[in-house]
Amino acid sequence: MFILTDREPEKTSLRDIAERLNQARGTQGGKKERSGGAGSLNSSFGTGLRIGVEMVSALAVGLGIGWLLDAWLDTKPWLMVVFFFLGAGAGVMNVYRAIMGIGLAPGYRKPTAKARDEDGTDLDA
Repeated sequence: MFILTDREPEKTSLRDIAERLNQARGTQGGKKERSGGAGSLNSSFGTGLRIGVEMVSALAVGLGIGWLLDAWLDTKPWLMVVFFFLGAGAGVMNVYRAIMGIGLAPGYRKPTAKARDEDGTDLDA
């Protein structure tokens, strides 16, 4: 049901709404500071679990490929040993990427330098 009146409805900006929302939440500036707690513990546990899974899965894949190639080519145990080390290297690289956060948010990398064509024009469209 709409009621027509001669006064205009209140126009509030997004900033006013954000300020009122922050006051209702009881925070200053809209930011909550965490001081450790359960959220931090769960995040650390999840990161540790991910690192372990990354390492074990890379080793398992390397050993599996080596075992299959050894059985197929009858070169036991040489290819398994080679692929064990390749899997270990891949696992270490995956752990490094997970810890450094490389490749987690595509499209959000800070530009280091503008790409230029051979004639000096910018390639950024």
